Amino acid sequence: MVAAMNGSAIAASGLRKAYKDKIVLDGIDLNVRTGTIFALLGPNGAGKTTTVNVLTTLLTPDAGKAVVAGHDVATETKAVRAAIGVTGQFASVDDLLTGEENLLLMADLLHLPRAEGKRIADRLLDRFDLVEAAGKLAASYSGGMRRKLDLAMTLVGKPQIIFLDEPTTGLDPRSRRTMWEIIRELVADGTTIFLTTQYLEEADQLADRIAVLDQGRLVAEGTADELKRRIPGSHVRLRFTDQYALDAAARVLHESTRDAEELTLRVPGDGGVRSLRALLDRLDAHSIEAEELSVHTPDLDDVFLALTGHARKEINAQ
Repeated sequence: MVAAMNGSAIAASGLRKAYKDKIVLDGIDLNVRTGTIFALLGPNGAGKTTTVNVLTTLLTPDAGKAVVAGHDVATETKAVRAAIGVTGQFASVDDLLTGEENLLLMADLLHLPRAEGKRIADRLLDRFDLVEAAGKLAASYSGGMRRKLDLAMTLVGKPQIIFLDEPTTGLDPRSRRTMWEIIRELVADGTTIFLTTQYLEEADQLADRIAVLDQGRLVAEGTADELKRRIPGSHVRLRFTDQYALDAAARVLHESTRDAEELTLRVPGDGGVRSLRALLDRLDAHSIEAEELSVHTPDLDDVFLALTGHARKEINAQ
């Protein structure tokens, strides 16, 4: 575990949690690098929220160990809580306070000096484009504004690690993309993000690494591209300038599927650098040159379905 924490914001080994005879986490290992976005996906009941609750000290694991920001979640809970921020699925703003008052309340709860709290609140209102709405009651905010205010409140304490539970659920596409930009900016500043999301596109767009959790076990982990390459259906599409080149390539690449009208060949493959190099070497050996090459892989919908047996509509970070 000590070695795992080298350069890691979060490291967990063998996490287990059960409620009576129901096993919720069945030996989870995690390693989240500092300054990255880590996405946890899984269907209902997979154990995502339990994982987050363990890592944020809200639950004690039955077995295993987790270290967050260099502190053991079981024995150093205060230190862990001082280093993290948590933004839940539902905005925790106080509707009876203005946007600015919500931020100042958070500063008071953190025992910050009044002047410092005001300075931080002003900076966050500006950063999240909430200056014009600062004096308005949070009850009047749109969904996107409430989410931005909620995240801004989390940032008052300058956390090293932020746990985001479905940060864009219910937002319109424009507000969702605004939140993506904010999340990317946070990571650019050195913050580590642990994300649960029901939007596979969101994980694809944001996450440096993705883990898929099913029935309390991690069934896959890697970058989005690595996960996509694990699923059958990946192929390389080669386009040629004329029928002669197409015919010659088809004789060499006998496993390919031809489209004579488009002058293309579809060649099964994982799209990795090594396999692409081998494919091109086969063509070069016969002095055949492709005009265009493109790699086509399954999307995360396909990955999720293949790994868990659940369709996208069933994903939910409960």
